[in-house]
Amino acid sequence: MSLMLKLSAIALVGSSLFAASSAEVETFLKKQIGANPSIKTLNVKVVDKKALKSPKGWDAMIVNLNATVKQGKSERPVTQRMVYFVSGDYLTSDLTNIKTGEQLKNSIAPDFKPEFYKKENLIFGNVNAEHKVAIFSDPLCPFCRRFVPGALEYMKKYPTKFAVYYYHLPLASLHPASVALTKAAVAAELEGRQGVTLEMYKVNINAREKNEQKIIDAFNKKLGTKISLKDIHSDAVNKHTSSDMNIAQTMMVNGTPTMYFDGKKDASKSKYKAVKVK
Repeated sequence: MSLMLKLSAIALVGSSLFAASSAEVETFLKKQIGANPSIKTLNVKVVDKKALKSPKGWDAMIVNLNATVKQGKSERPVTQRMVYFVSGDYLTSDLTNIKTGEQLKNSIAPDFKPEFYKKENLIFGNVNAEHKVAIFSDPLCPFCRRFVPGALEYMKKYPTKFAVYYYHLPLASLHPASVALTKAAVAAELEGRQGVTLEMYKVNINAREKNEQKIIDAFNKKLGTKISLKDIHSDAVNKHTSSDMNIAQTMMVNGTPTMYFDGKKDASKSKYKAVKVK
């Protein structure tokens, strides 16, 4: 659990009566979280509000928390997006369906921002295609390796139907090797190599490997490239991978694969299959 999550959870204990407007929720959270002596500066902003279909009468608010936190003698910036549920004068950090066990916070996500459909992330299809699909993936995530290549191969065949945008999201704590692997893929793409994203999933490397040279060697062997350590640490590669990670953070993506279909999070990861392609 992150520091900001801990702080926001503590702030809400025993506090339930307040107005439910965005402005007053912001004021309440800033006052409660800001009371922690470790918080030096704090900005709270409701960035999205969605009415729930069920349970009726509840809204989901997506809140940006930006703080400067004191740790020992140093200070560090902390940025996090949280989901809160509001009804009348009541607020909670989650709602759980007691029949299904579903935690509703897991189904709440902001709409995909148009500015995130970047040219450098378009891997297949026409920019003016009928549907836009955004995929966040880690090439060494077991589920991603089983699902993503097939989905990409399918949509690749219909460029007027699908504009496919891909965002690298290596889960370093689970698959350390994916960090260098995705950077090698970006470096190859910047050199003009085509089809790198799909080929990246075929690289045979232990997901726990941390030796960057071994990871690059495996990548080069599979793709026939000559990517170097210097290449994966170039400014251009760092800029692209940082952009992808920042987009993932803004969209509250914390697992892979995550898909968006025409701007909406597709929890089923199957809406593209329902599109008539003939």
